[in-house]
Amino acid sequence: MKQLSIEKNPNNIEGLIVIKPRVFLDERGYFCETYNKSVMYNLGVNIDFVQDNESLSTKGVLRGLHFQKKFSQAKLVRVIQGSVFDVAVDIRSGSPTYGKYFGIELTSENHFQLYIPKGFAHGFVALSDEAIFSYKCTDFYHPEDEGGLLWNDEEIAIDWPISIIDEIIVSEKDKKHPTFKEFKEGDFKFF
Repeated sequence: MKQLSIEKNPNNIEGLIVIKPRVFLDERGYFCETYNKSVMYNLGVNIDFVQDNESLSTKGVLRGLHFQKKFSQAKLVRVIQGSVFDVAVDIRSGSPTYGKYFGIELTSENHFQLYIPKGFAHGFVALSDEAIFSYKCTDFYHPEDEGGLLWNDEEIAIDWPISIIDEIIVSEKDKKHPTFKEFKEGDFKFF
């Protein structure tokens, strides 16, 4: 019995994987498998997750675009409650899709997950009144190692679905991230 369906390399961005688990519904509610190490291994993802994180965001909260420099993290992300538009930007120097992004709506109803390998900036915007976002990481968070890109950078040109949102709420820290041009011109080489 097939437990999930997989879309590898969406938008031709190598390494990204959209996971659509099989959801078993009945009068009691639902059940689905949210992680299986052997399935990931069969997809070519041989990693160990060391930290799980969860955030609650209200509608319009935009978090990102974040990454860690030396302690790069691969992530498996999903939404437990509500909905978000989730984005991964390829910042692997030398990658044929360097500077390209993939966006997907993750909801508590569709149960989709996105696997994001090392070498990506990541962010999301909450589309529902409240969204609980969960992610597994392959390295620990190191605050001194944080990096970021400006969420509304013109060169990356992310098509955020913000027309349905009254107000975008971005932290002061996220407002100060460099543009993609500034990132490329810096001495920081990612991967």
